[in-house]
Amino acid sequence: MFGCQSGSFTVTVTLALNNAGVGVVEVLNGSNYNKWKDELLYALGFVNLDLALRVDRPAPLTEASTPMEMEYFSKWEHSNYMSLLAMRRSISEHLLSGLPETTTARELLTALGERYLVLDMAESSVLLKKLTSMYYDNVGGVRDYILKMISLQSKLKSLEIPLPDKFIILHALNSLPPNFSQIKTAFISQNESWTVNDLISKCVVEEEKLKREKTESAFLVSSSRPSFVKGKKHSKRFHPSASKNKGFKRHGHDQNEGS
Repeated sequence: MFGCQSGSFTVTVTLALNNAGVGVVEVLNGSNYNKWKDELLYALGFVNLDLALRVDRPAPLTEASTPMEMEYFSKWEHSNYMSLLAMRRSISEHLLSGLPETTTARELLTALGERYLVLDMAESSVLLKKLTSMYYDNVGGVRDYILKMISLQSKLKSLEIPLPDKFIILHALNSLPPNFSQIKTAFISQNESWTVNDLISKCVVEEEKLKREKTESAFLVSSSRPSFVKGKKHSKRFHPSASKNKGFKRHGHDQNEGS
């Protein structure tokens, strides 16, 4: 029995075969071949229907075939039929065109793998370029920045391009801005290997320290500036020479009045 369920982002097919179990397979949409294949193999293997995907078709039966050979042949035929049905049911309709007319599930799986090998190579190239061109610009937090690198590492691994953690650590350090120079120096000087989690924790601590130093520096600059109170006028300062001049003018004026 087969059922189809659509969500906001993915479409899945529920496989309930021989009443032995249920498996949910994400529908092949052109960009999820590896996930689709893993889920399909797990669902069919869980109900013991993956024989035709693991071995080639057995030799045709003859009059000399033993009961054991007949039973095995029947089991393989049933597996092949159900596997083909499950595969075609879990592939988007527009992707079925152009596939070879094959009579075995194993041949169909091979044909799909060859088709998506080209797509995987193109996707791998895009992901590698994106990873190697990353540079931290002090926006969004250094933790999220490194986690994005790890996410790209996982995607490349699913495309059979494994990158060691050491590469991620070195690339992350090299892509940090100059204000992280102390942590770069610490990595070079310490005679020990860091894990990715070590890198994240140390970078987060360093970033918090840099933020505090920036805040303290801004506070010191603002507190050292002279304060002016808006709306108040400064009183005129007393100047001795001005007082003498006023006295002289006043004295001369009085003499004129007396004369």
